[in-house]
Amino acid sequence: MNHITSALHHTLQNIFDIHGNIELIIAYSGGIDSQVLLHALVQLRQKRLISNEITVCHVNHGLSENADSWQVLAEKECIKLSVKLVVKHVNVQEKAQHSLEALARDARYSALKSLREKKSIVLTGHHSDDQSETFLLALKRGAGLKGLSAMSEQIQLGQHVLVRPLLSISRQEIEEYANSHQLQWVEDESNFDTCFDRNFIRQEIMPLLRQRWPSINSTINRSASHCLSGQALLDELGAQDLLLCKASDISLHVDMLISLSSARFNNLIRFFMAQHHYLMPSTEQLFQLRQQLQAGEDKSPQVKVAQHVFRRFKNTLFLTSEFSDISDWHQQIILFNGNGLIDQKVMALPDNLGKLIFNTTTVTSADTSTKLPHIVLPKYGQQVSVRFRHENPKCLPHFRQHSRTVKKVLQELNIAPWQRKRIAFLYYDDELVSAIGYFICQAFIETNPKLGMQIHHTQ
Repeated sequence: MNHITSALHHTLQNIFDIHGNIELIIAYSGGIDSQVLLHALVQLRQKRLISNEITVCHVNHGLSENADSWQVLAEKECIKLSVKLVVKHVNVQEKAQHSLEALARDARYSALKSLREKKSIVLTGHHSDDQSETFLLALKRGAGLKGLSAMSEQIQLGQHVLVRPLLSISRQEIEEYANSHQLQWVEDESNFDTCFDRNFIRQEIMPLLRQRWPSINSTINRSASHCLSGQALLDELGAQDLLLCKASDISLHVDMLISLSSARFNNLIRFFMAQHHYLMPSTEQLFQLRQQLQAGEDKSPQVKVAQHVFRRFKNTLFLTSEFSDISDWHQQIILFNGNGLIDQKVMALPDNLGKLIFNTTTVTSADTSTKLPHIVLPKYGQQVSVRFRHENPKCLPHFRQHSRTVKKVLQELNIAPWQRKRIAFLYYDDELVSAIGYFICQAFIETNPKLGMQIHHTQ
């Protein structure tokens, strides 16, 4: 058994001991790495060293004019080796501040995740040269231990386990294997374009490093392994600190947070965001966040990180989405038609706020979702609308004995400032009826429990 087949068998045997005889899915591009991986895996099956079901998945990105010919090669190879092939077509759309390589990788992984509902082992052909390139790319970005850990041999990919069994194998060894077995493979023309950072490192930098230090690949891989161990310790510490500071799944106790050292504060915030699979904050953003938490209690500081925002309310730090301004949004709703009252009406809200369901003739004795009274039905011809803007009128909510302004009522209800801007208000003509889900003005309460209207807010 040659070195590559032996390494593959050793890695897979450890996986089988944990996960059993489950399906193997090969991420197959048609390039030399995945071609060698496929060939070596089929050899293991022919020698009856494994008995797992094997499926090949080829993802057609459509980014190259040769994409269809690469798919044809995948079809021919799978017929020749008697293995199942599934082809996935993906549409990669360019995005600002995202590399095309990263977008294509994300699309590829999404396609692999969608291949099976049950857990499978997804195998990729990444090798030690890929690991060195990934390490240097992370170094160029100024990454910390997590980034410098480069690629793990095994990670979760949705319901699957993604395994890179060739990380200890060099590109030279893979080429020697391919040539000795007279394998055919495709060459992606973009691999030679040094405008891409990875290709620049592969074509220009690594040859110089290997010329000076022949063992540089194994040295870099060893450093990546040390970084991985260091990151594991930081994750353990982050998990312990999160237990102390966690207020909810999306919030942290400020007092506990600022009692931590700067290093532990930064580590906890990164760990907290990683739990939600969000982009990591920069060192400057972490510094700003810690500074903002020192602001007076009457302030509501916030710090933006990628597409999310840290916001402080009282003594709690919340992690939220970056919300759109919906203050000018309003929409009328028709509750009557030619036949009279409509039983149920649904209204979609903006900015991922879900929808409102207006029940007019099927009301229940109690609104179990909000514990709110029923709303008196509008008069025929009255304009019914939902808005997010209000002029801070005085109102008399169902739970108060005296009128107060809407702003003061929402403060009484302990609603965070950013959430107050996302409350839908019901109006009859231009008169405030309800802050939906929070209160109903007493003048619009239906006292007959079998009559009136209920409004349910669902996602």
